[in-house]
Amino acid sequence: MSKVILIRGNSGSGKTTVANELHQIFGSGNLLISQDYVRRTMLNVKDKPMNLSVGLIETMIHYGIEHCEYTIIEGILANNKYGEMLRNSLNKADEVYAYYYDLSYEETTKRHDTKKETDFNHSQMKDWFVPHDFIGIENEVILSDEISKKDALKLILNDLNL
Repeated sequence: MSKVILIRGNSGSGKTTVANELHQIFGSGNLLISQDYVRRTMLNVKDKPMNLSVGLIETMIHYGIEHCEYTIIEGILANNKYGEMLRNSLNKADEVYAYYYDLSYEETTKRHDTKKETDFNHSQMKDWFVPHDFIGIENEVILSDEISKKDALKLILNDLNL
């Protein structure tokens, strides 16, 4: 049975940290799809509508659904660029657990400042920031400013009955 965990939110929200921890907990044979890695490292493309990463992420999601117990997808994954693909792809999974970090800009910069290394600044984050970017997936859980990374991890594991 395939279980897909989708973790979305603005830059600096903590989604990558939570996704990486889940991937470690689930162990081998589970797929982690990181939008930034696919788009920036694998394909070296700008994040605009219909960029090459949309199709590759879609293919990877289908692979994960067919071959892995858990597929974790994380990234900003803005609705205007990835929403349609995500809604269509996730319909094929047995179970979908969707989480969206709906944080204030102030909270995202605060969390960003805790990172040891980063390749972008507050000004760039402001340019990228899109509040309330929901994609309309059933039972999408909203994570607010008050939820720590540790609390988010606990919530997801509890939702998965782990």
